Amino acid sequence: MLALLSLPVSQYPDITPPVVQVTGTYTGADAQTVEQTVATPIETQVNGTPGMDYVQTNATNDGRMTMNVTFKVGTDVNIAALDVQNRVGIAQPQLPEEVTRLGVVVRKRNPSLFMLVAIFSPKKTHNVSFLDNYANIYIRDALLRVPG
Repeated sequence: MLALLSLPVSQYPDITPPVVQVTGTYTGADAQTVEQTVATPIETQVNGTPGMDYVQTNATNDGRMTMNVTFKVGTDVNIAALDVQNRVGIAQPQLPEEVTRLGVVVRKRNPSLFMLVAIFSPKKTHNVSFLDNYANIYIRDALLRVPG
C-alpha cells in the first residue's frame, strides 16, 4: 500500500488509447451537407495515419462536425496529433470556404475519466436548467482554473 502511494504516475501502464479530436463548423449547413463536404474529405486524408485504430465522426444539423481519431495504446499522442494536423492541412483546400475561414481545430484528448462532478437539488427545489446554468457560471470555470 505504501509503494502504491509513492510510485510516480509514469510507472503506471497506459490503459486507455490516445484520441485526437478534429472539429469544424459549416454555418447554415445540415448534417448531410457537413458529412459530404467536410467530414468525408478530412476522413479520406486522416485514414491510414500511423498508429490509428479507428475514426468516429459525428455531423449535426447545426453545421458542426466532430471527428475522434483513436490510436493504439502506447502511441505518443503528441506525434499523433501532429500527424492528424498535417493530414487535415492536406484536406483543407477541398473544404468549403466557410469552413476554412472559421478554421478546423485539431486537439489532443485524454479519454480516461479522472473525475466526475455531479450537482443535484436534494429537496428538488431547483430544476435541471437552473442547475445546469449554475454549474456553467460558478463551478465549471473554477474547475478549469485548477492546475493540472
